[in-house]
Amino acid sequence: MMIVRSGTRNLKRALLSVAAAVGLAAGLVSGLPASSRAATQQPCDIYAAGGTPCVAAHSTTRALYGGYGGPLYQVRRSSDNATRDIGVLAAGGTADAAAQDSFCTGTTCLISVIYDQSGRNNRLTQAPPGDFAGPAPGGYDNLANATQAPIMVGGRKAYGVYVAPGTGYRNNNTNGVARGDQPEGMYAVFDGTHYNGGCCFDYGNAETNSRNNGNGTMEAIYFGNSKAWGYGAGNGPWIMADLENGLFSGVNQKYNAGDPSISHRFLTAIVKGEPNHWAIRGGNAQSGGLSTFYDGVRPNVAGYNPMKKEGAIILGIGGDNSIGARGTFYEGVMTSGYPTAATENAVQANIVAAGYATVPGPALTPGTAVSLRATTACCTDRYIRHYADKAVTSVITSASSATDKNDATWIVRSGLASGSCVSFESKNYPGQYLRHYNYQLYRQPNDGGSQFAADATFCAQAGKNGQGVSLASYNYPSRYLRHYADTVYIASNGGSNTFDSAGLWNDDVSWLVSPPWA
Repeated sequence: MMIVRSGTRNLKRALLSVAAAVGLAAGLVSGLPASSRAATQQPCDIYAAGGTPCVAAHSTTRALYGGYGGPLYQVRRSSDNATRDIGVLAAGGTADAAAQDSFCTGTTCLISVIYDQSGRNNRLTQAPPGDFAGPAPGGYDNLANATQAPIMVGGRKAYGVYVAPGTGYRNNNTNGVARGDQPEGMYAVFDGTHYNGGCCFDYGNAETNSRNNGNGTMEAIYFGNSKAWGYGAGNGPWIMADLENGLFSGVNQKYNAGDPSISHRFLTAIVKGEPNHWAIRGGNAQSGGLSTFYDGVRPNVAGYNPMKKEGAIILGIGGDNSIGARGTFYEGVMTSGYPTAATENAVQANIVAAGYATVPGPALTPGTAVSLRATTACCTDRYIRHYADKAVTSVITSASSATDKNDATWIVRSGLASGSCVSFESKNYPGQYLRHYNYQLYRQPNDGGSQFAADATFCAQAGKNGQGVSLASYNYPSRYLRHYADTVYIASNGGSNTFDSAGLWNDDVSWLVSPPWA
């Protein structure tokens, strides 16, 4: 069923917000500088104009209010545990990624705090254990690697929150977040190609004790392709609502044919609820509008009407601290009150106008052949090649044999586990890929399994020593493709293994993408 929301005043405000968002888009097309956004409404201004103000506003990429000039997030570096707040380049603008890059040079940084821009101090920090304990000391969840999700917003570099399994953020003591059956709305911008079937990549309202307190004690956006509780059309991933003890795609416990598989590189996902009424909406965060995938009464299962929401906020985990999921978060808000479709449409126009895009990188274009050259001073004539099924580095020159040149040539493929990353198929052994096993790299045939896909997927980012690219392991995101004693590993910056040595680490994990030898 469709419920028409109250009054002409909210509609008039929402239409004015749409006009403001369209004006922003026109300004971007006409070449106005990114800082001009400070004078324009941002998502939380639009929600406030629609009568449903933000009570939480989280982003590592940009300000969500036109006048916001405070910190977006905090990073903590591993070398000395020092922290730094990362703010915006101008009020209402994009993140100051250069400040992070400068602070984190030569070491690993983690995102330790995601600040709340609403003024209610609903910040997100390291999630504590609940029914499930996290992998960090004390049972806490891991923090996200601060450099794992580089993107562009409005033509400027920024970083998202890369959630690997075991990573999670939470606030169990919030201010102003909906409780019980109170109305609320929420949206998030995700990487629609980074997901899994684990439980549960969520953003939204959850239990305040990190435990499963029964049906209806949550209301959060879920994104992934789990079919354990509910699902939509196709093979996923889907936007669904995590209402505790159920991932709902509609009124039924299991299936809604109207909730499509959706995997835009940048994805807008919306869930909202009020007494005996809720909805799912979604769309491409880079273009176009929103579609409605469900709009109707609460699920036809006991315990969800009325709702019993508790008002905590989670990111990357389930309400009971389930930590098996993966995903990437860029921005999201929670509102007081049930937003109108017109308000949400204006927010979507603002998100599109913000200009989310991938980072232009060296030529790692799927379908092209490349060779990967070391940048360490000792070894700039060495390339990654396979030899007796193992990945090693060897000197390759124009005088090398045809076999050696073929062994050092790889076909770039869209990542087997994530379209935002890449996989490397052997030039002379089609169907066989560069894959890590027990931290060492091998050339192995693709068995079609999810484990192989994850092991054979690497996510490119700017080279750690300022040259070329560094390739992070998809399923061990703090480990990067590294040569050590002529052998190729996935290595962390410092650790118990000899190949994790911090010496020359930045150089050893940086590779030049070179023309193919074969």
